[in-house]
Amino acid sequence: MTWDNELDARGLLCPLPVLKARKRLQGMDSGEVLRVIATDPAAVIDVPHFCNEAGHLLVGTSEEGEAQVYLIRKG
Repeated sequence: MTWDNELDARGLLCPLPVLKARKRLQGMDSGEVLRVIATDPAAVIDVPHFCNEAGHLLVGTSEEGEAQVYLIRKG
């Protein structure tokens, strides 16, 4: 899958990955996809919860080495 914007949040701890994703998504158009790379163990809970609360769609998750990758389609 392709994405329109990328946020490298490796090394950032809760709540920074979600806060930075929220800010990045605000500048994007509806339907665009943000790729978030995070190493915070809490992100596996925080990112899906954020998407659900904010009306965005979590379209994919995967792992790249020590990091988790999230694909979020802006609602």
